[in-house]
Amino acid sequence: MAAKPDQAVTLAISEAGWLSTFQDLGREDSEHMGVPCGGAADQHSAAVANILVGNSRGAALLEIMGGRFAFTPSQEIFIAVTGTPAEVTVGGIPVPLWQPVCVPARTRVVISKATQGMRNYLAFSGELDTPRFMGSAAPESRMGFPQQLTTGQQVGLASRYRGFSQPYLGQPLFRLPVPVPDLSPEVWTIDVVEGPETERTPGIRELLSSSIYTVGGKSNHVGLRLDGPVIHPTGLGEIVSHGVPIGAFEIPHGDELIILGRSRTLTAGYPIVAVATKASLPLLGQASPGRKMTFRWISHAAAVEHLREQQRLLGQLEDRVHNLFAAVGLPLAHEADPVTPPGTRAA
Repeated sequence: MAAKPDQAVTLAISEAGWLSTFQDLGREDSEHMGVPCGGAADQHSAAVANILVGNSRGAALLEIMGGRFAFTPSQEIFIAVTGTPAEVTVGGIPVPLWQPVCVPARTRVVISKATQGMRNYLAFSGELDTPRFMGSAAPESRMGFPQQLTTGQQVGLASRYRGFSQPYLGQPLFRLPVPVPDLSPEVWTIDVVEGPETERTPGIRELLSSSIYTVGGKSNHVGLRLDGPVIHPTGLGEIVSHGVPIGAFEIPHGDELIILGRSRTLTAGYPIVAVATKASLPLLGQASPGRKMTFRWISHAAAVEHLREQQRLLGQLEDRVHNLFAAVGLPLAHEADPVTPPGTRAA
């Protein structure tokens, strides 16, 4: 049987939140051209949102950072909201996060009152109409590609969703093994491994694992700026500018600790005293100003095992969604993306 053509849907944005942007998992192979990979700060939440609506993990979606975000679709659509705990309503009815939800035509959806973390992710079954830069919908403001949504904007969606209803919106549509991160602890623990200058910084291991750091207000996609004690490496002299991985802990000349994010510059001349594990990066992507965190040193072997487990759970969810959607006749995107998202190969 031939697949039904995608349905053209208009999403009318009536409230755009504090900062809402088009996103995906970032640019592949852009860094050799001097352009950061960028992409969703919380890659786990973004990937899960897309999986829940039958998209590939790297499909374009929306990243919503604070305030109230509201829209109304011209036709029925299928969505999922993930990320930090928040209040989500469809036509005034509260609906669950981390679950797929059917939205009737001309019904207002509101995402508000986010707590604990920084960002929500809103995925739609189908393809959002948005420009790409170097193959990605992710913002790159330094290249004049901000991708910010505004109140009153009309966003196009080629929707694959058809003829499947959800009579009880407040109840989960399916029972799914969704790996939901726990953002509730007052102090988050971030796993780290050694950096190039760890051994040249006596006492840094004990300091990072015994101190509490607070995320500062100037933090963004480029990096988290942390208030807390630091130790400067000794006897290094001038450091030649070099490439830096996502999650690198830099200590600049001032008494500040910086954890580099997905929109970091690609080279730096500051010492790197630790690197956050890839499995910890999504948690860092949810860290808002005032968030307190401490650090736990683990081995490289343990870091690899944690990432494998994280990816195994995503694959398990993907398989479950594919089987369910096939059983009820919901359409799916093409085959799942590779397990390693763009921009996560380093360190």
